Amino acid sequence: ETVSLGNQSYSASISGLSANTRYYFQAYAKVYGTGDKASTETTFYGETYSFITTQPAAAVNESWLELTSAKTGSQYVTKTYYNSSSTRNYTHFYDTSMMTSLWTAYPLNSSYMGSLDRLTTWYYSPAIGEKYQADLRKNSYSDITYSRGHMCPNGSRNGDSELQKQTFYVTNQVPQIQNRFNSGIWSELESAVQGLVKTNSEEIYIVTGVAFNKEGEEKAINYISPSSNPSQNCPIPNYFYKLVLRVKYTGSTVTSASTIGFWFEHKEYPSDSYTNYIVSVDEIEAWTGFDFFVNLPDEIEVDIEAASPTWSEFQNF
Repeated sequence: ETVSLGNQSYSASISGLSANTRYYFQAYAKVYGTGDKASTETTFYGETYSFITTQPAAAVNESWLELTSAKTGSQYVTKTYYNSSSTRNYTHFYDTSMMTSLWTAYPLNSSYMGSLDRLTTWYYSPAIGEKYQADLRKNSYSDITYSRGHMCPNGSRNGDSELQKQTFYVTNQVPQIQNRFNSGIWSELESAVQGLVKTNSEEIYIVTGVAFNKEGEEKAINYISPSSNPSQNCPIPNYFYKLVLRVKYTGSTVTSASTIGFWFEHKEYPSDSYTNYIVSVDEIEAWTGFDFFVNLPDEIEVDIEAASPTWSEFQNF
């Protein structure tokens, strides 16, 4: 940053700053006395200024509010799915080496949801080589503790048969403990999120993700095979998370927003509420290394991602 003082400018280079973060700075000058007052010192302070560091680019060159940053590496594939009417379904960031979508981002409004029967068949994604996909088309995993856990849920896309089918691509599935997680606390969270838009015309924006380690952590990763292909090894996530964004507009401009994040260790939750696992978006960004909701205006994003509203506060936004 460069600061002008009178007719002179002073600059300083700073490294190690976090992306999309507000920093404050202040210039000051020390004036020393002369003669018999040489030991005196007076400090003059300038005004306090701030700046926001630039954020990483979205994984897809679109302005959609659900989008997240990517990571570099030849193993990563980013793909957005649509129906034949060009309705956007979801975008996922897929790691071919782990046969896992690290995050899946999608919009949700009441038009996406309906009463179509749940499908009983899973499919390969046509966008990714089959050798990079777990063979979960006919059967689930070899250990019945785990089910094919949807990243973008069937219940969020059962108003359109094409969009629904795409949620049954095997690239949209991860090993997830069925009892007391997928069928319990996780399902309850998904229903609560869907409930935000069932009775109004609002569109909200969601990111569902998995993590095997927090940044800097070295946690053991366990593997499981599809019943139909014992030679494949699918990593079992150690963590699941979900983030939700709500926005308000003036015309086409986002003027206010609210975010909420949920972070879970992947384990059984015999009797618990998803509301006990609320964390800020900033925390999930620090744990995963991703930057979420990158297309929000910077001023809004910085403030709301540091907050941790209660579920009630988020509902009433």
